[in-house]
Amino acid sequence: MSRRHASSNAIECSDLVIDRIGHGLPTRAVDGVTFSLAPGELLCVAGPTGSGKSSLVAALAGSTDPSVKVVGGRAEVCGVDARRPGRRHRLLTYRTGFVPQGAGADLPPRLTVNEVIAEPILVREKRVNARALSIRVATLLDELHLPLGTADRFPYELSAGMRQRVAIARSFILDPQVLIADEILANLDLEVRPVVFDAITRRRKEQSMAALLVTNDADFIRELNAETLMLRSGHVVARGVGKDLLWVPNAEADSRH
Repeated sequence: MSRRHASSNAIECSDLVIDRIGHGLPTRAVDGVTFSLAPGELLCVAGPTGSGKSSLVAALAGSTDPSVKVVGGRAEVCGVDARRPGRRHRLLTYRTGFVPQGAGADLPPRLTVNEVIAEPILVREKRVNARALSIRVATLLDELHLPLGTADRFPYELSAGMRQRVAIARSFILDPQVLIADEILANLDLEVRPVVFDAITRRRKEQSMAALLVTNDADFIRELNAETLMLRSGHVVARGVGKDLLWVPNAEADSRH
């Protein structure tokens, strides 16, 4: 039985404004973004470097990055106010599977792959059936075409592509209501990409998992037949599927300059 209410969206953003906080004055990374994502649906976020893609998904996933700050508008993710989550921040991170940019390179170096993938469950649960958890990790490794022996290895012993798949497996361990991923295909060989595609598609169909994916990979977007949200300078300039992008008034003209 689905855990979700049919009328609720996985993500609901209205006029969302996000600043990047650095050593100088804050810079406006996202300015007035509005969209919704229903359970089971998929939305790709594309755009040039500096368009606000990474800031958007980091904020929605409840990232603790101090440089990302929601300063305006509204954002609700899996029923949690992402702008002011308060005590529900932990709930937000449980309900979202987050693969940040460079996730494979940032895996905890002192943990084995088994411990890396299992960590979200160990943080959430006080008592865990160790055998059941090991089986669950092994199932994820198999699904993402990683050798079973990978579980006992450390991240530094793996290739970049294998580390990326470990990060993806970690994001799946809590059966998230929404997957939020920034460049999920990073460092993956072409023959491995369909494996990730199938893993996402299976969860969308069987668990109504929504997915918000940052990618400029046109082939991947085409294969997913995904709706795309195009950002430029923090603004939504177009939205649509494939070549049928609907441009925001004045955005198409602006994009030519």
